[in-house]
Amino acid sequence: MAEKTTKRTTTTRKTTTAATDTGSKSNTRSAPKKAAKVFPTEEQVRQRAFEIFLKRNGGPGDAHDDWVRAERELIAELNP
Repeated sequence: MAEKTTKRTTTTRKTTTAATDTGSKSNTRSAPKKAAKVFPTEEQVRQRAFEIFLKRNGGPGDAHDDWVRAERELIAELNP
C-alpha cells in the first residue's frame, strides 16, 4: 500500500474597510447622551409614604406598598 501525505496550507486574508477604522471619527455619529436617572433621598420617600398614609386617613394598608408607591411617584417626578 502506498502512503498518502496531505500538506495543509494556511492563507491569510487581509480586509480593510472604512467602517472598522477606529482612528477616524468623521464617519461615525454617536447617539445623544441620556441624562443620568435621578433617585429620591430616603427622607423624600419617607415623607411621601407618610403623605400616602394620611390620604387614606391612617386606615388599614401596607407600609411597604406605601413606600414603593412613594418611590415610584418621586422617580417619575424627578425624571420627566
